[in-house]
Amino acid sequence: ILNYDIMARFRRRTCIILLLFILFICSIMMALKTLRPDRAGFGDPFGLGLLPELQQRTVLLDNKQNSPNRIQGDTATRVSNLHNIAVNTMKASLPPVNKLEEELSSPNYNFHIFYYSWFGNPQFDGKYIHWNHPLLPHWDPKIANNYPKGRHNPPDDIGANFYPELGSYSSKDPSVIEAHMKQMRSASTGVIVLSWYPPGMADENGEPTDDLVPVILDYAHKYNLKVTFHIEPYKDRDDRSMYHNVKYIIDKYGGHPAFYRHKTSTGRFLPMFYVYDSYVTIPEIWANLLTVSGSQTIRNTPYDALFIALLVEERHKHDIHRSGFDGMYTYFATNGFSYGSSHHNWASLKAFCDSNNLMFIPSVGPGYIDTSIRPWNNHNTRNRVNGKYYETAFSAALLVRPEIISITSFNEWHEGTQIEKAVPKRTGQVVYLDYKPHKPNVYLELTQKWSEKYRKEQEQWLM
Repeated sequence: ILNYDIMARFRRRTCIILLLFILFICSIMMALKTLRPDRAGFGDPFGLGLLPELQQRTVLLDNKQNSPNRIQGDTATRVSNLHNIAVNTMKASLPPVNKLEEELSSPNYNFHIFYYSWFGNPQFDGKYIHWNHPLLPHWDPKIANNYPKGRHNPPDDIGANFYPELGSYSSKDPSVIEAHMKQMRSASTGVIVLSWYPPGMADENGEPTDDLVPVILDYAHKYNLKVTFHIEPYKDRDDRSMYHNVKYIIDKYGGHPAFYRHKTSTGRFLPMFYVYDSYVTIPEIWANLLTVSGSQTIRNTPYDALFIALLVEERHKHDIHRSGFDGMYTYFATNGFSYGSSHHNWASLKAFCDSNNLMFIPSVGPGYIDTSIRPWNNHNTRNRVNGKYYETAFSAALLVRPEIISITSFNEWHEGTQIEKAVPKRTGQVVYLDYKPHKPNVYLELTQKWSEKYRKEQEQWLM
């Protein structure tokens, strides 16, 4: 009897332990199923939130799934829908998914930044290009005689008042292009406005650069940036040549995922072209290209686009309207240098644009100094004041509530408007300016700060 009782107790204890173990295993499985993240199916260790396009789509989906009529919806269906949207979006835009997305600010496609790919050095180009810029004489010979002549002698003596952290680089150097893209992305800019001449053409101190465009587009895409074109005033630019230029650009580059298209108020996605020194050509010539009734019209064709004219003088606003342009930008980073670059005129320019269905794109810059190539131009220098000048320009731009803000510039070193990283440097004859007491990336950080501020204010404007 004693042995029977012992065996019975042992069996009961064994059954209880086995039952508890089964319950424990079931609890763990339920907990794991409950805690599994919705995006686990992507196999993406960095998460959707790092890709802005996916993040926006995810937020929209979450809002729909969380509405009162869907609270009881099937979780598996929700995960499946989310997965399908993410996969389709990734196929369409092919954004990069790697650690840099985790480290960099999301791009702001309403922040456009002017970019120059005209620099060269012996390693990549066989000679220095643009770093050896000549000293430009004043148009008055009497004044010109008071200033030095000649050209700069890189690498220690370059045509700039600041010195780049990357040295006297070549714009063809892949490591330089990538470093530039990473800097622009870290500044939360979204659209690169690439200085462009037609194939075989260049500015008087440079070499043709159109063959570099595909490489820039590829690297821009890697950093989820877009590229638009800043058409420079090449020889004999008119309505006919511009038509061929636009056709060439769209045919050759329009299919690239980094090619910029702007969503208009009518829901169309159109390329955008900034046209530098547009005022050099009379309105009647532009109207041939840019108005529906023009003899060379590009309107309502596969090559239709948004064309943005440079406004310098006040009277240019009427010429821009008559020409058929879609908007205007101010480019110059020197407050007070021209009517367009003077901050206090932006409100009236914005009002004019609003009343004539034009875009107003103010251009902000960190300062201005070009005495390394125009030694007689001290009166147009604008001190950076340790970043205060830049922030004042941003503040003035936000006051007029523009749809787009342009930044002059990422790397126009000759005119000292760059926000690219610069470092202190002293040679036997030259002491370069620098960003001290701040770090070399201070203007990238300030740009990122104002990009976020602009985003938040835009949300308020739309409410």
